[in-house]
Formats: sequence, structure tokens, C-alpha cells
Amino acid sequence: MEVRSQKPEVSLRDLGWTDARQDAFEPLVADGLVPARVVLEHNHVFRVRTAQGEVLAESAGRMKHRAEKRTELPVVGDWVAVRLGDAGTRSQIIKVLQRTSWFSRKAAGRETEEQLVAANIDVVFIVFGLDVHVKPNAIERYLVLARRSGATAVVVLNKCDLEDDIEDAQSDAETAAAGAPVHLVSTRTGVGMNDLEAYLSSGRTVALLGPSGAGKSSIVNWLVEGALLPTAEVRAWDSRGRHTSVHRQLVVRARGGLVIDTPGMRELQLWDTDVADAFEDVAALAAGCRFRDCTHDKEPGCAVKAAVEAGTLDDGRYASFIKLQAEQIETEKRRDERALTEAKRAGKVGSKALKALQKDRQREGRDS
Repeated sequence: MEVRSQKPEVSLRDLGWTDARQDAFEPLVADGLVPARVVLEHNHVFRVRTAQGEVLAESAGRMKHRAEKRTELPVVGDWVAVRLGDAGTRSQIIKVLQRTSWFSRKAAGRETEEQLVAANIDVVFIVFGLDVHVKPNAIERYLVLARRSGATAVVVLNKCDLEDDIEDAQSDAETAAAGAPVHLVSTRTGVGMNDLEAYLSSGRTVALLGPSGAGKSSIVNWLVEGALLPTAEVRAWDSRGRHTSVHRQLVVRARGGLVIDTPGMRELQLWDTDVADAFEDVAALAAGCRFRDCTHDKEPGCAVKAAVEAGTLDDGRYASFIKLQAEQIETEKRRDERALTEAKRAGKVGSKALKALQKDRQREGRDS
């Protein structure tokens, strides 16, 4: 068993382990399993952190076989039950423990499948770089993801030293954030970085989400007081960032708390979300609509459209809501179609198996 040395003061509680988790884990102790937290995943091999240190582990074959969806397999931030390997053998992840929160999106590309981003997060920093114009609907899109996860959402506007009109940038972000805290920071000058410390304490996990080039890895390096993650400059000709972080990674801070960095997302398609999570003002207005199932698009007596016409609801925010709602409906439609196709396929397989079994029994009857 390969165990990487760790500072002795780092305990399971420093990683977020609680009495409730320990009580739930007790039945697994008799099977010789130990609790661990996933800190890195690369090509289906995981680095997990136990009370003794870090080990490399892979999902047990039985676990892979039984998993109907890839969301049932481990992701960074998960607590897992591990059977430690002997000398020369790799440890195995036997079970993913119950998640308290998780981020998921539609897998990139044409595939209609859920992809987990990270699990067991307390706070998510939604990071944007002010070296490019930040679109309010981009903030709203990430807020839908963050709030649906169960974590506390915080908007972080990085590279504020490169923005000439700070007040307008902050005002626009606060409008889109709809109540979520907004912080202006700069990893280059240090402005505002200490404000982020308030969200970190022993056992508390913060994840960073946002587009490529926003400076997430630079913020992580600042918070953990060391250049643990690689960083890269954005391309000068279009201000677009490269994927500096290519793997999700959980980092333990010496001052307490944990940070998860994620690769930048060029494509963020929502999965199993409620758009109203990021549009509380629209949801409040919807209570006055004539029809309970009003989509706020073409129905008469819509209080939301009336607010837009009266100027009490920003038309840009309304347009963003309609766009995200349409995307959500389309994703749900495709998900339902896939589920129906899989059910039909399973039914055909079951029918063929039943007919084969009946023929075997008839043959056995003739032979006897």
C-alpha cells in the first residue's frame, strides 16, 4: 500500500468529516473499510485522503458494474469507503457515501447525460475575469447551477485592477446575482482577497467555478499560500483563457478549510435545474399570473410580462430567464426521450430472455 506522508495535524475532521458521517459509516468498519475523501481524479484513478495519508485507489469492479449512471461513481469531493491495498496492490473504492451537495451539468457534446462536477461543497465561488465584459446572463447561468446544488453561491469578479468602471461592473453583477454576495478582487494586487477568507474555516469546502481564463487557479494559489496549481496568461488577441486546470483537485489549506479548483467551462449546459433558483424576483412576480402553469412567454394575464412592460423588471433579465427556461425544457425533453428509449431496449431484452427461457424449459420437458 502506497501512503503519501501528510502533516500529522491534518485529520478527517479537517477534511470535513462529521459525527453524523462517522455514525453512518460504523457498519462498514466491520468489513475492514476506512473512510477517505477524493482529492484528485485522473483517467479513472483516484487520489484519496485517509486519516493516515493519501493513497491511490480505483473503483472496485463490482461498483463499476452495478453503476447504472456515471453519477454513481466517485468525483472529487466525495467521501468514499476504501479497502486499503497490500504491498504491490492498489486500494479500492467500494462505495460512495451519501452526498450533502453536488454540482452537475449536461455532459458536453450531443450526449444527453448528467456529468457531476464536484461533491460535498459548502460554498461555491463563481469567478469571472474583468479583463473581458461579463455578461449578466452568464452570471445567472452559473447561479442556477450553484443554487441547485445546495451550496452557498458567491460571485467573485477577479482582475478588478483591469476594469476602468468598477462601480458599473459591480452594479451589473449585483443585479444579476439577485442577492448573492459579490466581491471585487485582484490576485495581482491583493485587493479584496482577504474578504474571501471569511468563507473558509476548518472542515469547510469551497469550490471555484467559472469560464476559462477567469483566474480561478490564481485565486486558489492565493488562498493556499503557494503556487500549487499552474496558471497561464489569457490569449491577448481575444482575451480567452486556456484550460490551466485540466483536472478537478481538492487542496487542503494550512489555515483551515478546503478548496476545489475545476477546469474552465467553455460550455455550461444545465441539468435537472429549476431556473427560478436564480430568478427569485421573477418567481415572486409569477405568483400574480392568471394561470398557475404560466410560462411567462405568450399567456394572457402574465404578471411577469406586465412588470417588463411597466419597467419594474429589466427586459434583459426577462430575456435571460426565457432563454434558460427554454433550455431547461429542451434538456428535460431529451432526457425523457432517452429514458423511454432505454426502457424500450430493456423491455426487448427482457422479452427475448423470457422467450429463450420458455424454449429451454419446453426442450427440457421433451427430453425428459
